[in-house]
Amino acid sequence: MAENRALNEQELQELVQASDSGARSPKGWVGLMVAIVALSWSVFQVMLASPIGPYVLPGDLINNARQIHLAYAIFLSAMAYPLFKGSPKSYVPWYDWILGVGGALLAMYGYFFYQKIVDNGGLADTTDAYVSLVGLVLLFIAAYRTLGPVMVGLAIFFLCYVFFGSSDFFPEQIRWAGASLRKAMSHMWITSEGVFGIALGVSTKFVFLFVLFGALLEKAGAGNYFIQMAFGALGHLRGGPAKAAVVGSAATGLISGSSIANVVTTGTFTIPLMKRVGFSAEKAGSVEVASSVNGQIMPPVMGAAAFLMVEYVGISYLEVIKHAFIPAIISYIALFYIVHLEAVKSRMPTIGDRVVSVWRTAFGMFAFFAGFAALCYAVQFPVQLITSLVPEGAGWILAVLVALAYVALVWIAAKAPELEPDDPNSEIVKLPDIKEIYTAGLYYLLPIVVLVYFLMIERKSPGLSAFWASFLLFFILLTQKPLKAMFRGESAPMSRFKEGLFDLIGGMIDGARNMIGIGLATATAGIIVGTVSLTGIGQVMADFVEFLSGGNLILMLIFVAILSLILGMGLPTTANYIVVSSLMVGVVVHLGAQSGLIVPLIAVHLFVFYFGIMADVTPPVGLASFAAAAVSGGDAIKTGFTAFFYSLRTVALPFVFIFNTDLLLINVTWYQAIFVFIIATIGILVFTAGTMNWFITRSKLWETVALLLVAFTLFRPGYFMNMVEPPYTEIPPANIVQRLEKAPVGRELRLVFSGPDYDTGVAKDTTVLVKVPEGTNGQEKLDKLGLSVTDTDGKMVADEPMFGTELQQKLQGFDFYGDTPVTLSNVKVPNDQLPKELMFIPAFLLLGLVAFLQYRRKEDDDAAFAQGETA
Repeated sequence: MAENRALNEQELQELVQASDSGARSPKGWVGLMVAIVALSWSVFQVMLASPIGPYVLPGDLINNARQIHLAYAIFLSAMAYPLFKGSPKSYVPWYDWILGVGGALLAMYGYFFYQKIVDNGGLADTTDAYVSLVGLVLLFIAAYRTLGPVMVGLAIFFLCYVFFGSSDFFPEQIRWAGASLRKAMSHMWITSEGVFGIALGVSTKFVFLFVLFGALLEKAGAGNYFIQMAFGALGHLRGGPAKAAVVGSAATGLISGSSIANVVTTGTFTIPLMKRVGFSAEKAGSVEVASSVNGQIMPPVMGAAAFLMVEYVGISYLEVIKHAFIPAIISYIALFYIVHLEAVKSRMPTIGDRVVSVWRTAFGMFAFFAGFAALCYAVQFPVQLITSLVPEGAGWILAVLVALAYVALVWIAAKAPELEPDDPNSEIVKLPDIKEIYTAGLYYLLPIVVLVYFLMIERKSPGLSAFWASFLLFFILLTQKPLKAMFRGESAPMSRFKEGLFDLIGGMIDGARNMIGIGLATATAGIIVGTVSLTGIGQVMADFVEFLSGGNLILMLIFVAILSLILGMGLPTTANYIVVSSLMVGVVVHLGAQSGLIVPLIAVHLFVFYFGIMADVTPPVGLASFAAAAVSGGDAIKTGFTAFFYSLRTVALPFVFIFNTDLLLINVTWYQAIFVFIIATIGILVFTAGTMNWFITRSKLWETVALLLVAFTLFRPGYFMNMVEPPYTEIPPANIVQRLEKAPVGRELRLVFSGPDYDTGVAKDTTVLVKVPEGTNGQEKLDKLGLSVTDTDGKMVADEPMFGTELQQKLQGFDFYGDTPVTLSNVKVPNDQLPKELMFIPAFLLLGLVAFLQYRRKEDDDAAFAQGETA
């Protein structure tokens, strides 16, 4: 059918541009001007992140960096994105000049009138209010042209709630007093609570540098190198092109924060080859979608939302990476296994003329990634030695050593031929020989090593880490072509320097254009965040969702997941994360505490993040699925549903790590982390085998159920152990002082408080986890917790905890001064429970039984297939 025609290369690039960097490419002096503006944005952001930024840039520029960031985004959106479908794409119409320049100037209003705003104490006067209102309108227009109508409609709805929240239009349960124009505009545009809030600040400080890093790495040729390496290592296996797509997309996920760009970059090569070995157009597209979308959850360079977690959760980016590591890795392992099972089920042929051992390939890949991780870790020791020997000049010495390592790796690369993209549609497919090509791009790993070193070893800020990695890429882009030409003995090697300069400028322009959507998404989502902080609707949402879920945490999580998927149909991942996390994260933590489950904040944020990226997959508006269908020529809706099925592990994992935080490496030792990784990997593979209805051979219904039960046990052994032996013993609250006296320091206790909610007056329960502090007796330990309780008519009435204590923060939702007292209603002491890991024994026995029965049946299935082939 015509509508399922695969798009050609030019059409695919236009598809990516329309989504990520703008479909308009003006010619002549306007095009040059747009390029210069984009380049100047990149230069400004690099200077802002650099160590010399505070000395070179004026203080007022640094203080108003968010305003400048948004001004660039609004202006470039007007230049690069047509406002209407029928708008010209080869030149900029007059109205877009007005909208672009006007929007940029109004975004800079806080910069131009900074002193006036400070003198007014941040409160808008009448002029400020009307200017801010016009600024919001122009922001909405820019967001509409770049992100679509859903983001704008959502922001307008929340803004209407700010102004008209007291009207009869809104249900009585969510009404509030309403705000005047001056108060609302002060909050949304003048202060840092709304548009210029945390989200835009993270986009300014961190996200831009990482997007630029990815654009420069792609411009240098790293994307093609990663894809060729993946095909060289895996292309010869059964279902090899699909397996290469999984690994190649994981690698290019380092480069591209865009699911659509990732699909098109790797998919143009992988999808035709997948179809050649037997994958249908829809399945080929689905494999590419599932692997490309997951690039956003893959450390060390995750999607933009990961940097927002740093600010929202209040932890370092290194901590975010640590918590996200195991779920991301096992998710890719599971996808690799899905592809393998598809190939085995369909008995797909191999391509290429090489035959190698599967185990040797697996060991080689493990050795490569383990060696890379070891290299990143080992770099610190020579750095520490040089720093201790030459503390003053260590920076220069290290820079020279990195430059020498780079030159040496380029010299090695020059001996190999240039990596030209292969034609996947050619009659004879010659897979790359990894022995010949791996040396051709080893120097691409240097910037990644630098990035990982600064992030994880030096523990520098994400912005500074990305700056140093990007700075090295500046050097690589300028010199790689002249150096290769010189080492190969070509004439006039310095003439290639000009090509490198154009590559560098092109990469910086691409990075800026790729940031337009993210900058506008974070600014527009700031209106929703500002509404939550101004109106207190977060508490109302909590009560409403609690009512819908009936207080059931599982139903609550399902509700949050569905909300993320629905909003994701019209919002980019970053905006979706901001909106859902602002509205729902506190609700989940609060409801978990009421249910007796202490849910870590990072677990809920990662839950929202995972379902945010799933929106790129899910029909009917999964943009990545449409991009894959455009490459494969398959049906977009079928591709989306198949990709969602392949992504079931990404759907299941967030529910798992909410209840089993070991997966997020929370409070585990390094040897426990290794054990958790091994068990989680087995668990996700068994879960995959269950959902694919194939383990060693096709599964019977009871075997599928058994495999899913095994997977559940491996992920949540505590669920069954708690049935065998209760995890806690309840003691009378009146005995808390005696219990604290006997309890060792550091022992965890769960205290359950009951009382009226501060906002609604409705009775509620909240469970709080505390650790026994040091003290000579039980009363002293209780005082150090900040808790004072009095026995009144058999109830332990609690006073408001001492200000500044952990309990005071956790119990601030109670009304301690109402007619109904807040009481300590229960105290739970951990039992010396048997290790929950004992539940793995029956799980592995059941897995062994299924494997034994399927292995015996497989011989008959293979014989029947061989007989059918002969016939």
